[in-house]
Amino acid sequence: MTLSTTPEPETWLHDYGDMLYRYALLRVRSEATAEDLVQDTLLAGLQGFQDFSGQSTVRTWLVGILKHKIIDHFRKNRHETSTFSEADMGDDLLAYQFDQNGNWQVELVEWASPDQSLDNEQFWQVFNDCLSRLPKNMADLFMLRTMNDLSSEDCCKVLGLDSTNQLWVALSRTRMKLRQCLDTRWFTKE
Repeated sequence: MTLSTTPEPETWLHDYGDMLYRYALLRVRSEATAEDLVQDTLLAGLQGFQDFSGQSTVRTWLVGILKHKIIDHFRKNRHETSTFSEADMGDDLLAYQFDQNGNWQVELVEWASPDQSLDNEQFWQVFNDCLSRLPKNMADLFMLRTMNDLSSEDCCKVLGLDSTNQLWVALSRTRMKLRQCLDTRWFTKE
């Protein structure tokens, strides 16, 4: 069973190029890298087109190829990224937020309309800016686990982490830093 007629490879760049580029840019945060990944995706799609079964749309199939290219990109570059240091992890960031009993000490900002923010282009600019302020290894971890929905075990392999416990601690601290940035740069301004 095929889902739709299959567009010819000659039209892929026109039909899917912008969507693939935006998808990659959101995940790798580098225009040049996103462009390279889209080129690699289209080339891999062209080379493997004879194996395309038609059980999904070409768009879905190309996004699947792009997801693998993004993961390969992070895997290849993990050695260029320093390991998670205590300074990156921000123990002091966490220390002042909780009392000795584990209760919040700071007033949490109420995010009145987070769903509406997701549809706001300015939110995504602030989000990307907050993400770029994180150490690269933390931003990469957030993107792989949260945006690419990579499994914990695969994240550990790609980023070279020793255990899923280390991953969850790093991810928790990453989310805390990202939330703090969004609290101050977006949600308190709405």
